[in-house]
Amino acid sequence: MSRFRAASVQQVLPRPVHAAAVVALLLIVLVPLAYILSASLNSDLAVAAGDFWPSQFTFGNYARIWQTTDLAGGLRNSVLISGSVAVVSALVSVMTAYVLVRHKFLGRLTTLRGLVILQSVPGTLLLLPIFVLFASVSTALRVPIIGTPWAVFVTYLTFALPFSTWVMVTYLRGLPLEIEEAARIDGAGPATVLLRIVLPLSWPGIVVAAIFSFLQGWNDVLFSSVMTSPASRTAAVALSVLSSTQDTGAVPIYGQMMAASLVCAAPVVLLNLVFQRYLVNGLTAGGIK
Repeated sequence: MSRFRAASVQQVLPRPVHAAAVVALLLIVLVPLAYILSASLNSDLAVAAGDFWPSQFTFGNYARIWQTTDLAGGLRNSVLISGSVAVVSALVSVMTAYVLVRHKFLGRLTTLRGLVILQSVPGTLLLLPIFVLFASVSTALRVPIIGTPWAVFVTYLTFALPFSTWVMVTYLRGLPLEIEEAARIDGAGPATVLLRIVLPLSWPGIVVAAIFSFLQGWNDVLFSSVMTSPASRTAAVALSVLSSTQDTGAVPIYGQMMAASLVCAAPVVLLNLVFQRYLVNGLTAGGIK
């Protein structure tokens, strides 16, 4: 039966059309990537002139990006902040989703609907309220908040937690309840069931929630530009500084911009390659009942 279904799926499109579609999608992805790579090995004047292929390959752009801007510090801050948000968001979302899925209480449906509604609120609209809130708390407590990594961490966690919780709610709904009931019959308490039964079975969903939370912080420019200082600047802000820098005051440093973009994209690509198996299982969980 499974072979018949697989064959029927493959026969939706004729082989030539299927191959042409795959080639077209690969070109859409690989051509811009190839241009970025070639531009990173080219001079700024050649890139500005529109040369696609370098007349002379040079790796100087990869060496100069570390002196033009504090890219190393930005990468360090991004890894620290985004990684912390990913870990905290994933762990908290598992516990929250377990309560929402396995227990019935007043306000449960309202909470679930609120998680969905929060996804439709643009983050841009919350920039000013969050800034005013942090400024008021900083004034009241006489503790600096804006300009510190903690401000960015709390901001990213505010947006990452609702999405991560909804991902885990969808995933935990697909786990068989009989396994937990068997553990309770053997005398396991709620904490034991969560730590020894639910968590080991929820790794694909946890990885999906953590990676999406990580990417949300890694790719953000708006909040990190407002909430950080030069010492806590993230990699995305360092890239924006590169885009406004000009060599000898005339030509933008296109080569360094491309090189820095590849350097900043490398950790994300590596992360997706390492956890690809968990990502596929986590994203498809709940699709078949």
